[in-house]
Amino acid sequence: MSNPAPLAARMRPQSLAEYRGQAHLLAEGQALRTALDSGQLHSMIFWGPPGVGKTTLARLIAQHSDAHFITVSAVLAGVKDIRQAVEEAKRERQYGRRTVLFIDEVHRFNKAQQDAFLPYVEDGTLIFVGATTENPSFEINNALLSRARVYPLHALDAESQLAILRHACEEEGWQCSDELLSELALQADGDARRALNLLELAMDIMRDRGDEQTIDADAVSQAMSHQPRRFDKGGDLFYEQISALHKSVRGSSPDGALYWLIRMLDGGCDPIYVARRLVRMASEDIGNADPRALRVCLDAWDVQERLGSPEGELALAQAVAYLAAAPKSNAVYTAFNALKKRIASDPSHDVPMHLRNAPSKLMKAQGFGEGYRYAHDEPDAYAAGESYLPEALHGEHFYQPVDRGLERKIAEKMRYLQQLDAQSPHKRYP
Repeated sequence: MSNPAPLAARMRPQSLAEYRGQAHLLAEGQALRTALDSGQLHSMIFWGPPGVGKTTLARLIAQHSDAHFITVSAVLAGVKDIRQAVEEAKRERQYGRRTVLFIDEVHRFNKAQQDAFLPYVEDGTLIFVGATTENPSFEINNALLSRARVYPLHALDAESQLAILRHACEEEGWQCSDELLSELALQADGDARRALNLLELAMDIMRDRGDEQTIDADAVSQAMSHQPRRFDKGGDLFYEQISALHKSVRGSSPDGALYWLIRMLDGGCDPIYVARRLVRMASEDIGNADPRALRVCLDAWDVQERLGSPEGELALAQAVAYLAAAPKSNAVYTAFNALKKRIASDPSHDVPMHLRNAPSKLMKAQGFGEGYRYAHDEPDAYAAGESYLPEALHGEHFYQPVDRGLERKIAEKMRYLQQLDAQSPHKRYP
């Protein structure tokens, strides 16, 4: 009878020597390998994307160190499970054996759950090994984080994935060319589990055809159909890619911006989310250097909502390319943030009397609107020397147009108006 376990489970390495990838941690002379070889087993957190071997590495480390291994899933476990693990570790300690408590998806534990095993990590009852796809800085309690070393695990490179797939074919008695295996590895996008699942699907397709020896190109093509790349909506990878898109736009790289846009769409990101972020970029990074950028982004959003994919996605791509190529200015963004900070720290200044409306005789009698100069009645429709800020802020300039795009002309006009203010005999404040 064939083994019912998935291929990815059957192909788990049985020793550190068989483990593929993460050479930056496990190669001779690297920090983790040196600690393990010298018997310095310690608490640690493995941080990396799915399918890079976090669980397998934890198990192999316990085996390499002759330690008792307990695994707990943070998705299913509670404080009761942690207490049971502690009791089990105490029994093992009586026989002189260390215990590795592996907590998968440790970022899903709340503070109380993390605190429950912290004392036992502190006194050496447990050696804690956690696995997370999320940034430990944000998801793990500082008390626990300070007692564990964080080891980043990387997506597997093509060579490591190819070696894993070759080994699986040999073990299962299948033949498949390196060219086809490389296609599977590329589609898996650094995720060994996903690569093996794709290979197993190709094997199943061939079995359905009555062939249990050779995997052909058609089976590989079918296995790979409709398989999106790694994206992890809402996780670190999601925010890394939107950050890369934003920074590519800011850096005036249409190629980079389009690459990250398409990576996100290919991974299943909601196009409307992208549209919202593009509107933000238009105001934050282009601003009045090219006010048309905002309209282009709003139009792209409208196209996406009206037509959906693929027409809407092409409109988003047009907007992304426009933003990246447009002149850049964060002057409005900077002024907005500066004034938010100033208003939060200042007292609430009253509206100056000359800027208040006076719709009633009583208000006029109290001086509301007194001395207001109607700009359209002034030369060049500008009331030189007038002030529109509270008196305490008079003379400060928060919006500083840059010397690029349309803002170059805006800056020239602002300088001209400031000269008129300086020369005016009708200054509101000295």
